[in-house]
Amino acid sequence: MRPTPSLRNACLCISVILLLVTCGTIEVFSADDKPLPETLLLKDYRPKSVYNVPQTTIDKAKYPVIDMHTHDYAKNPEQVAAWIRAMDESGVEKSIVLTMAVGKEFDAVYARYAKYPDRFEVWCGFDYTGYDKPDFGPAAVKELERCYKVGARGVGELGDKGKGLFYCRPTKAWGMHLDDPRMDPLLAKCAELRMPVNIHVADPYWMYLPMDATNDGLMNAYKWRLDNQPGIVGHEGMVKILEGAVKRHPKTIFVVCHFANCSYDLNKLGKLFDRYPNLYADISARYAETAPIPRFAARFYEKYRDRLVYGTDMHFSTKIYRLTFRILESEDEHFYAYDNFGYHWPLYGFGLNDRVLRKVYRDNALKIIGGQTTAAATSSTRTAGTK
Repeated sequence: MRPTPSLRNACLCISVILLLVTCGTIEVFSADDKPLPETLLLKDYRPKSVYNVPQTTIDKAKYPVIDMHTHDYAKNPEQVAAWIRAMDESGVEKSIVLTMAVGKEFDAVYARYAKYPDRFEVWCGFDYTGYDKPDFGPAAVKELERCYKVGARGVGELGDKGKGLFYCRPTKAWGMHLDDPRMDPLLAKCAELRMPVNIHVADPYWMYLPMDATNDGLMNAYKWRLDNQPGIVGHEGMVKILEGAVKRHPKTIFVVCHFANCSYDLNKLGKLFDRYPNLYADISARYAETAPIPRFAARFYEKYRDRLVYGTDMHFSTKIYRLTFRILESEDEHFYAYDNFGYHWPLYGFGLNDRVLRKVYRDNALKIIGGQTTAAATSSTRTAGTK
């Protein structure tokens, strides 16, 4: 028996209604539901601490600060003024601007900050033009001297992650490393002019490791991975390159960025400190890499308190400054800072003592850059509470 047309139409209407309801249900479910543990991606992992422990807010550093690692963040006078306001609010009296530039680009950047000599010191780069030619050297030294006359008081940030010096503009010196003999005239001239050299060598260790389930820093390492770069000098090799240059130029002051990217084994950096009095390290942009090991890190700060200098390398803002102060000064436990660091692990405060803080915040920087700054002293402003 065949269904009547009216019955067929009724069945069709019911089917359409059921389909619409089903689709609507799926759409709402998909929009509101969160991924199941089985499908949650590591990049989306955002745990929230459940511990009811003290949380400290430090608005101003306990002692005056010199930020030894910044870049050309301010592109106009208004942004320069905003930067100075953020520094004033946070107790940062001076910032070292690492331009990595030469020529007209350096001149333009220098002019932007020159009105505030007590608040900013501007460093230039090296000109590697013609580095692959037999006559490389004299022109690069001449440009360094010219930048010094303009106002540069240091060099940096140089950068080599294993394939050559490529940070400075306009020329990338692929295949030439810091310990290359072609670099000797430039590094010797830096000693003569008393221009410290800021150098970034390698990257955090886990960026050289396989990108698999065993990689402790995978969440950050994958973005900056180096394990897939053919012909690259490995982490150990880059540390040896640094040591070769520092050893050959004992009169040149070197400031290696980011703990020489030895956060995973600070003893490696400690051995370099023990051997070479002309070597310092800035702590910039490696707070998340050291804050998971607060007791060991604090002991390292204490032992090498004369060789470490404060830095941010994370743009300027009171939020950034306060986060770094919290890690250095407080004893807070198990807190996260995904927006700034991109790691899945919790952070812990070092609780550094006053003697260490004074040296890391300012005194060691003055040994490197010389002279005295004129900004008023500051006192820490902090509040503590619990969740």
